[in-house]
Amino acid sequence: MIDHVTVRVADFETSKAFYDCVLAPLGFGDAYLQEGAAEWGDFSITQDGKPLSENLHIAFAAKSREEVDSFHRAALEAGYRDNGAPGERPIYHEGYYGAYVLDPDGNNVEAVFHDR
Repeated sequence: MIDHVTVRVADFETSKAFYDCVLAPLGFGDAYLQEGAAEWGDFSITQDGKPLSENLHIAFAAKSREEVDSFHRAALEAGYRDNGAPGERPIYHEGYYGAYVLDPDGNNVEAVFHDR
């Protein structure tokens, strides 16, 4: 349904470092850089003078529980803020396994594995 998503950030370099860190354990390589933007597949960030993207919840698909754990561990080891340790979230459905961290602008970023 969604073709791509762009998040407007306050500090491009700081946010790029964050997303490089948390997306690497999920199998994303280095960002593709364009003028004022960084892209990891269908997800991108930009600092273009328009209003910031705020109060977002962004969930990235993981291929396993181990990838979710690695995502969360990489973020915390790099000094980013925890917003929910890896674990099952049966409130969503059985087999929902996710972890949450906050990006530099306070958006909730999740890695999730659906073990159905």
